[in-house]
Amino acid sequence: MSTSSHCETPSAKAQSEPIALFVSDIHLSEALPKTTTSFLNFLNTHAIHAEHVYLLGDLFEYWAGDDDCDSSYHQQIIQALRTLTDRGVQMYWIAGNRDFLIGEHFASLTGIQMLNDPCQLLLAGRQLLVSHGDALCTDDVDYMAFRSAVRQSAWQAQFLTKPLPERKAIIEGMRHASNSEQQNKSMAIMDVNLSAVSKLHQQFPNSVLIHGHTHRTALHHEAEGLRYVLPDWDCDHADKPRGGWLQLTPDGILNFVHL
Repeated sequence: MSTSSHCETPSAKAQSEPIALFVSDIHLSEALPKTTTSFLNFLNTHAIHAEHVYLLGDLFEYWAGDDDCDSSYHQQIIQALRTLTDRGVQMYWIAGNRDFLIGEHFASLTGIQMLNDPCQLLLAGRQLLVSHGDALCTDDVDYMAFRSAVRQSAWQAQFLTKPLPERKAIIEGMRHASNSEQQNKSMAIMDVNLSAVSKLHQQFPNSVLIHGHTHRTALHHEAEGLRYVLPDWDCDHADKPRGGWLQLTPDGILNFVHL
């Protein structure tokens, strides 16, 4: 059994510049201007000082294909990411369940490096394993079947042949259907399966696991090691702005920083 502890919340003003920042589930959308502003502020005031920044999925509320890079809203995000990589910040991206159609064109425009899920890292003397986290939600059988289908290259190639407006309409329909289905699913089903987590720990022994997706910020002390769950972001609907990231300091300490 895993146990969840209260998250450690240090001052946002770190004593030294972080080695790495880990962030996920920002769900950027033109319809969420406050969340967008908060993320851009994060890039300009925090990420700019890090050596590495890891975007662990669901950067966008949804992504219909790289041919949507030219929209004014997406250009704003792309330019902000490019500013950081041009300044020497190493930025990495892992696909989420909402933006798995991000491709090489987006990567070339922003300068980010695309990683497989999961990906093992060695930073500041810490062995880390980063993932979006949705592949661990094996109790949600319907979602896992959907995930398996849409991650196939043949499905994606066929989907991307459709006109962009049609793709967006299909995605909107999928989102509405998913939201309706979630009303009938228990919170436990939509969380990670502890056996799946255990298997991943065993596959990558002695690694600290960092993931998002579940929106259940926590530090779990599990038999095989530590597991950090990243927060989601929402500055437009919540009474109090919600969001944050995990930072790795030069001495190897991992801490949550909240908005």
